[in-house]
Amino acid sequence: MGKYILALDQGTTSSRAILFDREQRIIGSAQREFAQVYPREGWVEHDPMEIYSSQYAVMMELLTQQGIAAAEIAAIGITNQRETTILWDKKTGRPVCNAIVWQCRRTADMVDALVKQGLEDHIRKTTGLVPDAYFSGTKIAWILDHVEGARERARNGEILFGTVDTWLIWKLTNGAVHVTDYTNAGRTMLFDIHKLDWDAALLSALDIPRAMLPEVRSSSAVYGTANIQGTEIPIAAAAGDQQAALFGQCCFEKGEAKNTYGTGCFLLMNTGSEPCESTNGLVTTIAAGTGDASRPGTMRYALEGSVFVGGAVIQWLRDEMRFITESADAEYYAGKVADTGGVYLVPAFTGLGAPYWDMYARGCIVGITRGTKRYHIIRAAEESIAYQSLDLVRAMEKDTGATIAELRVDGGASRDAFLMQFQADIMDGTISRPVIRETTALGAAYLAGIAVGFWRDTNEVRALWKEDVRFTPTMEADKRTVLLAGWHKAIGRSRDWAE
Repeated sequence: MGKYILALDQGTTSSRAILFDREQRIIGSAQREFAQVYPREGWVEHDPMEIYSSQYAVMMELLTQQGIAAAEIAAIGITNQRETTILWDKKTGRPVCNAIVWQCRRTADMVDALVKQGLEDHIRKTTGLVPDAYFSGTKIAWILDHVEGARERARNGEILFGTVDTWLIWKLTNGAVHVTDYTNAGRTMLFDIHKLDWDAALLSALDIPRAMLPEVRSSSAVYGTANIQGTEIPIAAAAGDQQAALFGQCCFEKGEAKNTYGTGCFLLMNTGSEPCESTNGLVTTIAAGTGDASRPGTMRYALEGSVFVGGAVIQWLRDEMRFITESADAEYYAGKVADTGGVYLVPAFTGLGAPYWDMYARGCIVGITRGTKRYHIIRAAEESIAYQSLDLVRAMEKDTGATIAELRVDGGASRDAFLMQFQADIMDGTISRPVIRETTALGAAYLAGIAVGFWRDTNEVRALWKEDVRFTPTMEADKRTVLLAGWHKAIGRSRDWAE
């Protein structure tokens, strides 16, 4: 047994590799950003070869930096940006076109067509999702429609589909393994989360050949091996980034919840062995775990709410508006004013996610006066992240009938003390931030480690989890009520803007 678990964390804007030891300490990490491609308004793409090359490069860089031999790695765990869709030639391994990223809205019309066909209720009940361009199904169909000969070649088994986990595993195993896990399959809008199989009706509606789809397996299992420096290392876990984070936050029991503050914000609550159907704009999804379809009752489900633009609004302030030089500056400038001066920023750059699901919403800044300063807008951007997350909390509480008194947090923006305190204030609840905030990678490491016996079970990894800081509310109830009324008024201004 090796000394370390290697987590490959393939995100929306960068690829990372992190090494964990048996005590869950981070031994080292490496990260590399890659290009974001915007061919048209509302379209977002990645180069799949750059995704793989950047991920492979940081893996090798990390091992070289730390002076660690491949033989010291017990297993590799993979976590990935979800819904992003890649199609490639089975023989050559070359993508047929750029990956269509989860943020991309190009298939909104295709989603509308599915709804007009009367499939909305079937999608909700079968996949647990709401019909939206966010998910992979319509992205696959779009590629098959727009790349010449692609659909026929897919029917013949010449073209393969995969989410990013599938693509990385296929590349790392030199094309030997075409597989995904339940959490990623469940985000395609093609997978029956109850029967744990691809849904024939949805495949037919989108004319997607079943031959191109990967095998679906547990999130914690040995899928194959990667040859690194002449050593065969088991690839022993795969999970979508948000389910990996839920697992990494040790939210193993029903009712435990976490929020990840990354490019977007993603709030998940463990709902146990039974899926909870949302009536408040959330989606039902499969939670990462060690459960397998062959063992009844072992699968775990979650409710999820997704904010499309979370930490990305700070990047927008930095890169497009030039309001700040570094993302970390937002916390400092937000604290230079007592409030936003009545300004609200709704970052609906690619529409609104849960609980609104408005593909045609667009961003807006409202409440500006002659006295509005840059600091007010920066603070409004920071607060927008917490407001959007609160909308998810309240929707989840309505669906489950349970109050979320404590929220475990992670992701890059969770380091922002101003944001975390405002989140506790506006939520009127406790925010718990762990010592290791790289919980997405940690979750992948947990899943891989348990699969190969590096850790015994979830009880052992829970005992090693440590809290860093707790944020508790200090805001008066009347102020909270006024602020929330203004936020929801601003939301109303942004909705149904694009035609």
